[in-house]
Amino acid sequence: MINLSLIIGYVPQAFKLAVVKPLLKKPSLDPAVLANYRPISNLPFISKIFERVVVKQLTDHLQRNGLFEEFQSGFRAHHSTETALVKVTNDLLMASDSGLISVLVLLDLSAAFDTVDHNILLERLEHAVGITGTALQWFVSYLSNRLQFVHVNGESSSPTKVSYGVPQGSVLGPILFTLYMLPIGSIIRRQSINSHCYADDTQLYLSMKPGNTHQLVKLQECLKDIKTWMAANFLLLNPDKTEVIVLSPENLRNMVSKQILTLDGITLASSNAVRNLGVIFDQDMSFNAHIKQICKTAFFHLRNISKVRNILSQSDAEKLVHAFITSRLDYCNSLLSGCPKNSLKSLQLIQNAAARVLTGTRKREHISPVLASLHWLPVKSRIEFKILLLTYKVLNNQAPSYLNDLVVPYHPIRALRSRSAGLLAVPEYLKVEWEAEPSVFRPLFCGTSFQFGFRRLSLLSRLGLKLSFLLNNNNDVYFINSRGEITYFSLHWTHSLSEAVGKQAPREQ
Repeated sequence: MINLSLIIGYVPQAFKLAVVKPLLKKPSLDPAVLANYRPISNLPFISKIFERVVVKQLTDHLQRNGLFEEFQSGFRAHHSTETALVKVTNDLLMASDSGLISVLVLLDLSAAFDTVDHNILLERLEHAVGITGTALQWFVSYLSNRLQFVHVNGESSSPTKVSYGVPQGSVLGPILFTLYMLPIGSIIRRQSINSHCYADDTQLYLSMKPGNTHQLVKLQECLKDIKTWMAANFLLLNPDKTEVIVLSPENLRNMVSKQILTLDGITLASSNAVRNLGVIFDQDMSFNAHIKQICKTAFFHLRNISKVRNILSQSDAEKLVHAFITSRLDYCNSLLSGCPKNSLKSLQLIQNAAARVLTGTRKREHISPVLASLHWLPVKSRIEFKILLLTYKVLNNQAPSYLNDLVVPYHPIRALRSRSAGLLAVPEYLKVEWEAEPSVFRPLFCGTSFQFGFRRLSLLSRLGLKLSFLLNNNNDVYFINSRGEITYFSLHWTHSLSEAVGKQAPREQ
């Protein structure tokens, strides 16, 4: 049946009928207000199997011909919100260590999947993707004459024709939406603005020198071009949920914020933090606000689990802990690489509390043997494991292409035994020129690098190396890489200026 449908370019009408069931977004919301419901669309099970065959062939065609937008991480193999945020965070931190100010704009679309125009989508499939003939006719049949009806409280409405939007609840819908958004990447690059997309979540970021704030005009023009393109493609930018944040040291941040109170009608974020793909970004990129939110939410769920722990089996309780606690500790935790111990300590307390609730361990008993018995890595080790896992995926072509540039293989200038050791390149020294308060000092273990002001290395540039650092009582830092080279830094703090003098130490024999 599937082969026959693909050969003749026709989708059976039974596969195009959706049942919509309204679901209250939160139990605390008023059920009498229709806006508080989320429509859940259900399609026949056989149609999803049918669509998976088409998705496989369409994805192979897009990958083989390089038609995917490079910086679109939504609904793609080996891509995730974490890989997208690793790329964006790395770019922002590299810019800050170059003495640049960054402006991050988070765009939000209103009901983006429901406003897709079918004619524009089919035109894009034909001219941008190269789908013609019977294959294009199949997509015409797939999108046309679609019906849906609402089923609630045992009652069903009469079927209604769906003339716009990609099919909700379908397997093919998400990839069709990414193809519909295909031109937006070239529109943004035309203004030399960095960007990254995850489905309909688009983020723009521009880095500039403190004295070159006139470059904000480029951001203004980019936003105007995006709004014009969206209007022509029946997409609506939601100004209420679109946010702007300035990322820089505080003294420079205030100067720039006064100049961008609005960006083409978008008001500058009044708070010091914004939520980006589930991770809270603060203005100094310390992620303290994100860690605080994790602690608040995790402890709330942990208290609820503890109330019912006595009636749960060990297996069921562990499933609840992993679903509500561990998942939050591990989500995008690679961004926390190099955070101070004080920041990670609060996350470790959550894990310790979860282990005590699960095993019934008393507060005065040591927690390390309990974590070992549960086979749980501590929070800091989980972060390092995630970083190493990302590095492994990059080296084995299981990661997005935009992460490949962050991992550079080590090639010695002369014939050495380390040539075949599979090492990664690491800079020989750190260029340290900055003006920052000592409170933002952030040493990182084989991860990003230092906080604002330090010359930040790539998020993944040192991964895979046996790199460690030692800090003695004189505030001297020794970095030891896998080649036995020691880099020495003497840190001298003053009231408002932090100076670091780096010297290359001789190699140990």
